Amino acid sequence: MTEWLFHFAGDLLTTCRNVLPIAAIIIGFQLLVIRKPLAHPFKTLLGFFNVLIGITFFMDGLKMALFPLGELMATQLTAPEFLGTAADSLSVIWQNYSWVYVFAASIGFATTLAEPSLMAVAMKAEEISGGTIQAWGLRIAVSLGVALGITLGVIRIITGGELYYFIIFAYILVIIQTISAPKPIIGLAYDSGGVTTSTVTVPLVTALGIGLASTVPGRNPLIDGFGLIAFASLFAVIAVLTYAQIAELLNKYRNSSK
Repeated sequence: MTEWLFHFAGDLLTTCRNVLPIAAIIIGFQLLVIRKPLAHPFKTLLGFFNVLIGITFFMDGLKMALFPLGELMATQLTAPEFLGTAADSLSVIWQNYSWVYVFAASIGFATTLAEPSLMAVAMKAEEISGGTIQAWGLRIAVSLGVALGITLGVIRIITGGELYYFIIFAYILVIIQTISAPKPIIGLAYDSGGVTTSTVTVPLVTALGIGLASTVPGRNPLIDGFGLIAFASLFAVIAVLTYAQIAELLNKYRNSSK
């Protein structure tokens, strides 16, 4: 217990050092540029304290649970005895990793659906649009996009494909969709790609990628282990743009059939 307290105190000091520039900028602008005192100094101080404690616990949780759990799942799902291959086999048959794809899609969908940042954006989008954009519909569309993106990224790791081919193709698709998508949804779609890669999704997805690249024969964790977050962001944008285009087509069909 004493060892953990010392470890937590060290992490808390590191968090204080990292958050200090943010606090200095906000308070500095408030006092030196705007030249007004803080409206609620006690609440502000309490808020910063909660942020410090929360970030410290979160970082400890990543190190103790989420990173090891993601790597453990990747190791178990790619173990030769689970795949039914010889332990000394260096050949990689991508069809043998079907459960890895299922796990990647499931974890991508579930973590994105539970992402607090996405919830906030979806609720604001529903509020501002007057219900035209449904919060649940947006969250499910983004979650499906992330699930597809992470699955494709996992296939790339297993097959050893070049990352930039996949990224270039995805960006070309995003550009084509952006040209033809309804204008009000474009900004929201791009923001949705950013908020998916936040507190819940990033740790597990990163751990999954590094774990896979460490266990699949012939893969390098540094070269092949990263890139899943890029897939998650890009395919979230693609999913929201697709969602908007389908909704627009359905509305046109309903109006024409009346």
